[in-house]
This record gives sequence, structure tokens and C-alpha cells, in this order.
Amino acid sequence: MTDKTPSPVPAPAPEAQDGPDAPEARDGRGGESVPEARGGPEPTEGAAGRPSPIPVSPAVHKRLTSGLGGFSLAIGACLALVAVIYLITPRSDNEVLPTVDYSSQQWALRNDAPYTSYAPEGLPVGWRPTSSRLHGLDGGGKAPVAWHLGFVTPTDEYAALEQSNEKASEYVPRMTNNKNSLGTQQIGGVSWAKYYRKDKKANSLARTLPDGVSLVVTGTASYDELAVLVAALKPQPKKAAPLSPSATPGS
Repeated sequence: MTDKTPSPVPAPAPEAQDGPDAPEARDGRGGESVPEARGGPEPTEGAAGRPSPIPVSPAVHKRLTSGLGGFSLAIGACLALVAVIYLITPRSDNEVLPTVDYSSQQWALRNDAPYTSYAPEGLPVGWRPTSSRLHGLDGGGKAPVAWHLGFVTPTDEYAALEQSNEKASEYVPRMTNNKNSLGTQQIGGVSWAKYYRKDKKANSLARTLPDGVSLVVTGTASYDELAVLVAALKPQPKKAAPLSPSATPGS
């Protein structure tokens, strides 16, 4: 190439073309191009028009997904509430014994026992029968017949009438928990032997009738309260044996 050789002329730039091969998309309004969105893709809706999940902090996510911890916290709160209710609920440590109707056993003893039985009549208000047990009536006369009748006294102590035609030398020591008496106590003009068992806190008054039947009044009640029960004891003749409910003390 010499200095007289003409320089090559650059080719003209190609013109913009319409159609699918055009470098810029158009929005159909007069062929204007649509600028590209900036700042990243915008949020879209999920399937069936549902919004996409809302982002939460790690702490909230942990509380929502840690099921065992939440369950333990709920159980602890319930137990605390139960404990508070238990502490503020009034309650008593004293056992409340049921009141019993001993009339049927009194009637059976009065009619079928081989001796004249005794039962309390006209006890003051506050004496409440809580137990009654009758033994020996089905023995055909070969076994001793015994009746136990227990009361709660007005001072919330215990007093019981024990009576049987068992041999007095065996029955009385067993019922009084002692073989040796402390002396005697006069009640209604009748002498009763006094017994005391310290380790059992048992006070007792005992008497053996001429027909061999022993009456023992015993319990944690004082001798004065036992004397009230003794004074209320009345013989129960067989000819006057209608079945009636146990009399309410003081009625």
C-alpha cells in the first residue's frame, strides 16, 4: 500500500428493527420501549393467590417452633395454679366419722340375747353414735354375746359401751386394757370400778351385774363424760321391743 491508496470507509451502523428480533421490548403503545425494573424482583403472590410467607426474626421463629419448651411452660403454670388453689382452700385434718343408726342391733340384742341388755337413753345434745357391732347371736347360745356401741362426745372425744356375758375375769381386763383398777366411782348410787391405761390414753368404768353380764364404758373421754354415758344406761326388757330408729341425743 502506497500513500496514494485510499483508506477504507467504515460501514454505517445498522438501523433499529421492529419485530421479535428487536433488541428492546415494546409495550404495544406506539412502539415505546419499557424500561427494565431496578432494585431486584418485586414480591409475587403464591399459589392460588395466597401471599408469600412473612419473614420473622430468629427469636420469634424459635419460640414458635420449640414445642417442648412451650408445653413445659404451660404445664408449669397449671401446676402453680393448682398449688395456689390447694393452699387457699379451707380444710380440716380431723376425720369426720359418720353417724350410725343402731336401732336394729339394739332390737336384735334385746330380743335374742340370753340376758337383759342395756342401752343409753336420753343422752344430752352433742353425743353422736358412730359405730355399732353385735357378735354372738348366731352362735346358738354356745358363744358369748357382745355388743359394742361407740359415740363421739360433745368435747370430740371417744366413748364406748361394751357389754357381754363373757366371763368377767377375761372380758373386763381386755376391754379396759388393764387388770388393776384405780378404785371406784359412785354413779347414781352404784359403784363402778375405775381403770386407766396411760399408753393408750384409755379411761374406763366397769361393772359386773349379778347375772354375770359385764358393762364397760371406756374411751378417751374424761371420767366425767364417761359418767354421763353410764347414767344414761337403762335395761331393755324383752317385752318392750318395738323396732324404732336410734333416738337423737337430747330429743
